[in-house]
Amino acid sequence: MTTIDWDAAADTFDDEPDHGLRDPAVRHAWAERMRHWLPPAPSDVLDLGCGTGSLALLAAGQGHRVTAVDLSPRMAEAARRKLAGTGAEVLTGRAERPPVGDRRYDTVLVRHVLWAMDDPEAALTHWTSLLRPGGRLVLVEGVWQGGGLPAARLIAALGPLSRRIDHERLSDVPGLWGRAVHDERYALVARTVPAGPDREALAARGPDGEGPRATPARQGEDARAVPARHREVVDVHLVLRRGDEVLLARRAGTGYGDGLWNGPSGHVEDGEDVRAAMVREAREEIGVEFAPEDLRVALVMQHRGPGDPPRTGWFFEADGTGGGEPYNREPHKCSELAWHPLAALPDDMVAYCRAGFEAYRRGERFVLHWHEDGDPIGHDPGLPDRAVPLPMTRVSPAAG
Repeated sequence: MTTIDWDAAADTFDDEPDHGLRDPAVRHAWAERMRHWLPPAPSDVLDLGCGTGSLALLAAGQGHRVTAVDLSPRMAEAARRKLAGTGAEVLTGRAERPPVGDRRYDTVLVRHVLWAMDDPEAALTHWTSLLRPGGRLVLVEGVWQGGGLPAARLIAALGPLSRRIDHERLSDVPGLWGRAVHDERYALVARTVPAGPDREALAARGPDGEGPRATPARQGEDARAVPARHREVVDVHLVLRRGDEVLLARRAGTGYGDGLWNGPSGHVEDGEDVRAAMVREAREEIGVEFAPEDLRVALVMQHRGPGDPPRTGWFFEADGTGGGEPYNREPHKCSELAWHPLAALPDDMVAYCRAGFEAYRRGERFVLHWHEDGDPIGHDPGLPDRAVPLPMTRVSPAAG
């Protein structure tokens, strides 16, 4: 454990731009991150190792009910002064075992505290026990000057404790630090399993790991004479190119095709167009920022998984040398990212995704891929090719 005298550091702690948040631009940058990391207000937030209370003040200002804890009496006193009039409670105690009794919270927020602990894994286990069902643990950590904690270690520890982990790089955001930084800084947002019906919904996730599978009508439900209008999920897939290679992600923890490769993908949400969905999914899954005009339509495919209802997939091509270096932002759904030659894709791919990439390579733009119910989810070179390219019209220029 670190031997820093935090009482002695209290007087100058806020001199660091990311501690005191005195610069309006730095304060705004952290406020925007907090809006993204915290649930909708009002909620109950526990800020551990709060220092002088700068993040706690942002959370209180956004309408949350805040409890802040710090080991240093002088830090805690500075936080009380900063949070005066907000309704926040400031306690003095150890972050790894905060003095909150049996109270439970919607969010436990911890910034640059774990690196100083002897047993970070034990602290994570206790902190998740302080969350209500569906709550979230927000960690801001890093590796600097040979110290700190790499993200991979915390992701491994959080895996059994959470249903979803989002990994966000912060090193590339100088606005948070008041200067450019060259070490590893990141945020992890780990979400626990919600209570009630949402637990069942998690078990019913569809092929993208998010959307629910269709379920047949239960016996005794009202049967209508007029058939229901057909509806399909629309999904989006990224063909990220780096020369002759494409980026693939290995699925994990989704309940569908785990262990198989596919392209970064997801489904279109209500109110989104397909380009906006692809921009969002690229940012959420691999941390790459695209503008809509960076995307080119590569393929449209109607596909049906074995025993599943049909879906329509839009495949978009983009240049892998722009938008930033991709990295795994969703380790709860992806175990690794890797570049593969487009002309030699791996066999252990989700079958319809591999068929889409192969059709794209051949220059086909509209395809049906209809599994038989007994087909495997993964590509099987021994099975007939289920992809059916659709001919395109040839439009002649208008006369006159």
